[in-house]
Amino acid sequence: MVTDRNKKRSPPYVSYRSFLTLLEELNRGIPARIDRSYWGDKFSGSTGTQLMSALRFLNLIDSNQMPTPQLTSLVNARGLARTEILKKISRDSFTFLVSNSFESEKATYLQLEEKFNEMYQVDRDVARKCIKFFTELASEAAIPLSPFITKKSKSSKLATVVEKVPKKSKGRTNQNEIIPQQVELIPRTLSWKELLLSKFPNFDPTWPTDVQLKWFEAFDELLKRGIISSNDGRP
Repeated sequence: MVTDRNKKRSPPYVSYRSFLTLLEELNRGIPARIDRSYWGDKFSGSTGTQLMSALRFLNLIDSNQMPTPQLTSLVNARGLARTEILKKISRDSFTFLVSNSFESEKATYLQLEEKFNEMYQVDRDVARKCIKFFTELASEAAIPLSPFITKKSKSSKLATVVEKVPKKSKGRTNQNEIIPQQVELIPRTLSWKELLLSKFPNFDPTWPTDVQLKWFEAFDELLKRGIISSNDGRP
């Protein structure tokens, strides 16, 4: 049964962006088998392994890494048809979505976390990554989730706390004195992470495919290290 299959496997915890990148690559042609020789030059070893695990969990490849008809349908689908396929994939894979014991439109984030632990025996740190993938998939599949889940999920993407610059004095007489002090303090307040980001280029859709893939891999690595968050405004 599907439930038994899912219990033996961890749900996807790879970056959803990497999952979408793989689907875009497959749109150019689906190989007879999705093995390392296919994805090895497109993704890092850890990302590629996580993607294969995600494809198996979502029943998009079989135990021999052969694409399933469902993967072919998903890659070729567009618009509403794609949404409906993703919805079916989500419900077939995350079976608690069709269970009477879980109401996705009312559940809290903690209830969802408990459900992942109950069904897949993943610890809290792994569950957080799994839930991040799940909520992004559910969003694209038009599966309604409660605001308690979506709000918490979005806030959990913030890997660092933004340091606030001291507010300027409301009094005009002191304003000129405060500004030089703030400007002087900014270099000390900004972390090395922000200095690193200043060197990280903005995504350019005109880049060659191999350059775009390397950019996404670098972006995912920065996400994993908590240097940036998914809400920082970069594509």
